Amino acid sequence: MSYSAQNIRNICLLGHGASGKTTLAENMLFLTGGTIRMGSPADGNTVCDFDPEEIRRQVSISTAVAPVDYKGCKINVLDTPGYFDFSGEVMEALSVSGAAVIVTPSKAGPLSVGTEKAWNYCEERHMPRILYISKTDEENADYNAAFAALRERFGKNVAPVVAPIWDENKKVIGIIDVLHKRAYEMQGDKRVEIEVPEDKLPVLDELYDALKESVAETSEEFMDKYFSGEDFTYAEMLQGLRQGVRDLSLFPVVCGSAVQGLGTLMLLDTVVDLIPNPLEGSAELVENADGELEEYVLSDRAYPCAFVFKTTSDQYGKYSYVKVMSGNLTPDMTLVNARTGENVKLGRLYIMKGKKAEEVKELVCGDIGAISKMEALKTGDTICDARKVVKFPALPFPEPCYSVAIAPKTRGQEDKIAAGLTRLNDEDLTFNWSNNAETRQMVVSGTGDMQMDVLLSKLKNRFSVEAELSIPRVAYREKIRKKVEVQGRHKKQSGGHGQFGDVKIRFEPGEQEELEFCEEVFGGAVPKNYFPAVEKGLREAVQHGVLAGYPVVNLKATLYDGSYHPVDSSEMAFKTAAQLAYKAGLPDANPTILEPIGELKVTIPDSYMGDIIGDLNKRRGRVMGMNPDGKGNQVVEAEVPMAEMMTYAIDLRSLTQSRGSFTFHFVRYEEAPPVAQQKAIEAAKAIQELDS
Repeated sequence: MSYSAQNIRNICLLGHGASGKTTLAENMLFLTGGTIRMGSPADGNTVCDFDPEEIRRQVSISTAVAPVDYKGCKINVLDTPGYFDFSGEVMEALSVSGAAVIVTPSKAGPLSVGTEKAWNYCEERHMPRILYISKTDEENADYNAAFAALRERFGKNVAPVVAPIWDENKKVIGIIDVLHKRAYEMQGDKRVEIEVPEDKLPVLDELYDALKESVAETSEEFMDKYFSGEDFTYAEMLQGLRQGVRDLSLFPVVCGSAVQGLGTLMLLDTVVDLIPNPLEGSAELVENADGELEEYVLSDRAYPCAFVFKTTSDQYGKYSYVKVMSGNLTPDMTLVNARTGENVKLGRLYIMKGKKAEEVKELVCGDIGAISKMEALKTGDTICDARKVVKFPALPFPEPCYSVAIAPKTRGQEDKIAAGLTRLNDEDLTFNWSNNAETRQMVVSGTGDMQMDVLLSKLKNRFSVEAELSIPRVAYREKIRKKVEVQGRHKKQSGGHGQFGDVKIRFEPGEQEELEFCEEVFGGAVPKNYFPAVEKGLREAVQHGVLAGYPVVNLKATLYDGSYHPVDSSEMAFKTAAQLAYKAGLPDANPTILEPIGELKVTIPDSYMGDIIGDLNKRRGRVMGMNPDGKGNQVVEAEVPMAEMMTYAIDLRSLTQSRGSFTFHFVRYEEAPPVAQQKAIEAAKAIQELDS
């Protein structure tokens, strides 16, 4: 079935892990005929959780698309993960959604962190949103408490468009549609209209009046009508509510049970009636062909343009998920990749329903689909007509903050790990990896331990390589603290020519990080043609310090005297002599170990300040300052040794119930305290024993 942009809605389901998002998407499909049976995450047979890792863990790991056909509209439902290790997937979904449905369970107590974060994501993007109170059928469910928590946290603009109907055990068994003043219950898989209970009529009138007040605030004309005591027509109510949702002065609240199907169609009604279609969305800032920023408004009559928001790659092939930003896409169309400037010919086009791909002949403006076998496309690319080249902003992925060393369980499979990580990185841009030549480790950096565990499983299942994780080694440095003068003499006799090199070198603390080599030789004691050999010998030697084998920095070496043999001297002999001088002299130059220090910026709510400061003190951190971020949080700035930060991503989540975030970057090396130096020396010895 073909849809116009006016009949398309793009929504993403946001919320904490286990709040019921995937079950809700499943129920939407089932009640609208998109599936013939209702799947369950526990049974591993839902449309949106199809990856083997999702089925095994019973949690969503990636964003999945579920197109729902309802009342002549196509609702592209993007089911996102709730666990914060997979927040990059949420960013992808937000980039192409016109509105969000924030799913929060109906339980007493404070709101979950996931609900707060979902709201903040929408606030940052000025995105319309609906609040859905889920799991009203569960034991200890408390709709009133959940609604009160939403209103307390997000304000009086949170307006219920439903009124729950309870049984004697306070379990929600039906709902009242406030706008249409109708009541419904579920009988099997069917929504059946019932009489509004007598005791709910006053509640219905009260909620309807509250909606009227919200409508009145959307325009002066409606305000005048409201204060004159006139009633709004249904069309005016709908117009006012749509405007309130669009300008973020109204946030409708719906409730239900996706397992029973209660409230799901009411939610879809709210989406169709109140959520703006793609053509009604706000203008976005894009970069034009001249590199300047300009406003871009979606239009079905403009040149074709699409944004690649997600990439998947498996045994069935590679799919580039796109949202059509203007015009229409057809197979074999040639467009320009705004990132590279190269022409790309489109492959086959598909509508995705979970892992199922249905081939189509066209993707219309505002719709979400996928293009197959586009090797040249990456997540975040914009493809557009050569006559109107624009580039949409890059996706705001979280900065990697958790690093681990990865190694194969079977030696010699490092290349297989590298190939697997490269393929997985096409799908997930929130992690990166590199080979650290200094520590001789492959290091993967991402968002948290759960993401790393999933990467291990995918390497095993998809690329047949088993790997293990460990804490990365710290790249320490060594330096000297006093001046020494030392002789290095290399003399070796053998049949024929011997080897002879003799140098006197002064070692002292230098200003430059790299070795500073000078010479003060008089009278040709060491011929000039051997100076480069002496320098080369020292540059090789400083790669390994005398305390623990770490590279030596801030070293100045001055060749001031020596001797040579006209026959036996050679470049190799002087290189060896220089290295002998280095080994003999540095232990007497008061060597010390330097540790890397990083700049930490941790953003936390005020209430966690004491815990965070105490934790930083335990990590030998120095707090440099605290600044409000304008969003009710404090940004604590500190300098902390990198050796103490290996598990900080996990520890911060524990300390702040996942409300804290941080960035951490290397700034300099400084002398480590004695205890830390001893640890570094022991670690170096352990590595040497392991390598031997």
